[in-house]
Amino acid sequence: MQRLVFWLIYPFLLLISYLPFRLFYLFSDFIFFVVYHLIGYRKKTVLENLKLAFPERSQSDLLRVRKIFYSHMCDMFLEMVKSITITDEEIKKRFEFTNKEEILRIRKMDKSIILMCGHYASYEWMNALQLFGIDYRGFGIYKKVKNPYFDKMARDIRGRYDGVLIPTVEATKTIARNEQQGIRGVYGMVADQSPKLNRSKYWMDFMNVKVPVFTGSEKLAKDHDMAVVYLHVDKVKRGYYRASFITITDNPKVEKDFMITRTFFELLEKQIRNAPEYYLWTHKRWKHRYESVNTEKIIID
Repeated sequence: MQRLVFWLIYPFLLLISYLPFRLFYLFSDFIFFVVYHLIGYRKKTVLENLKLAFPERSQSDLLRVRKIFYSHMCDMFLEMVKSITITDEEIKKRFEFTNKEEILRIRKMDKSIILMCGHYASYEWMNALQLFGIDYRGFGIYKKVKNPYFDKMARDIRGRYDGVLIPTVEATKTIARNEQQGIRGVYGMVADQSPKLNRSKYWMDFMNVKVPVFTGSEKLAKDHDMAVVYLHVDKVKRGYYRASFITITDNPKVEKDFMITRTFFELLEKQIRNAPEYYLWTHKRWKHRYESVNTEKIIID
């Protein structure tokens, strides 16, 4: 059944990926109309999240942000589809790195990098690091797709540029093995999800709300002496992104506990406050909040 679903959907995705960009974004406008106006996908959740994060803003302003966000979300989803056939020239034109020398500096230290990302703007085309003269192998930590055929498609897309997707459940042992074998790489981790309550060890303020946060990226960096870098991505205009690397630390073992995690969320929050329409408001990031759970056995900042 999963194979049938894949072969029914994949030709359609392939057709979309071949569309010229002008038609491609017209199609995205159509998807936006369906998702936002007809289906209303998670509109209530998005508005609730925006109210939590920006209690000082008016209802009309939040509704404006919500509408722009949905348009961006549709673009972002379809840009993942575009990755099936996008050319190297198009990637280099549409995804710019402003300070790749920072990554090259760390490369000379013979260290791997934990690249901490948020659900902000888009990092879909940054997997082609080697196109930009960055001599690192790219690894992406991801949640495995249930349909194995779509999962393979995602891995094949990353494999175009020698990138490797590592399922979250295999991340710790895979990184440990690579480090033992002297394989240096950049490990991209989307680090702003909401952890399960029974695994929540550290809580902090994020967008006006005290929430549990993942600390796994920090632990991996400390365990294997890996540099930690924040991926700062700005949306320049539709279909064009500018990325820069902000080093959080070169020497994680000397840093105080939770400094890395705290700095990541501070950098992400600064971006969100500057342009909130490019953050992924549909996910339930604030479903666990300090006032609604038992917090006796956790560390609170």
